[in-house]
Amino acid sequence: MTRLAMMLSAVALLSGCAGRGGDLPLQPASALGRERATPVDATYQLGVGDQIALAVYGEPDLTRTYAINPNGTIEVPLAGTIKAQGMTIDAVSAMIRTRLADGFLRNPSVTGSIVTYRPFYILGEVNKPGQYPYQTGMTLEGAVALAGGYTYRAQKNHVFIRPETGGGETKVEATPEMAVRPGDTIRFAERLF
Repeated sequence: MTRLAMMLSAVALLSGCAGRGGDLPLQPASALGRERATPVDATYQLGVGDQIALAVYGEPDLTRTYAINPNGTIEVPLAGTIKAQGMTIDAVSAMIRTRLADGFLRNPSVTGSIVTYRPFYILGEVNKPGQYPYQTGMTLEGAVALAGGYTYRAQKNHVFIRPETGGGETKVEATPEMAVRPGDTIRFAERLF
């Protein structure tokens, strides 16, 4: 009888080591659209923390760098407050062009570019978790290198990603060339054994 009790106790103890039933299913990196080597393109939506450069041809006083403030806006002389969050750089340039043409400049030429992207975050089983500056073409391998590499406990074959664009964490297959985007939160879980 004591042998049966010991076996039942061992089974109960080992079942506590099993994974939780509510774990997210593993998805390929393509489920997040992260198969591209260069993740930031003309459809990139600006957000708080990005810095953009706007050049108005022939108007050096209006040509400068702007940081998108916590309200998601920028203040442009003569054009006023411009909502930049959620817009592309081309859309912001077009909006400024329209406002400047409305009584201030004749046929203004406005071009924009992104100077600095908002940071990304890497958490969990890396040696130096935290916030890091985004660099164009950032991959998962580069992000882990910035964070000092993996800890010995890291689960390296999958990663949890929460894009800044919304939604919860998604568990995806970790590949070195997987694209990291500005504002992403990346988390490496601890492996069980």
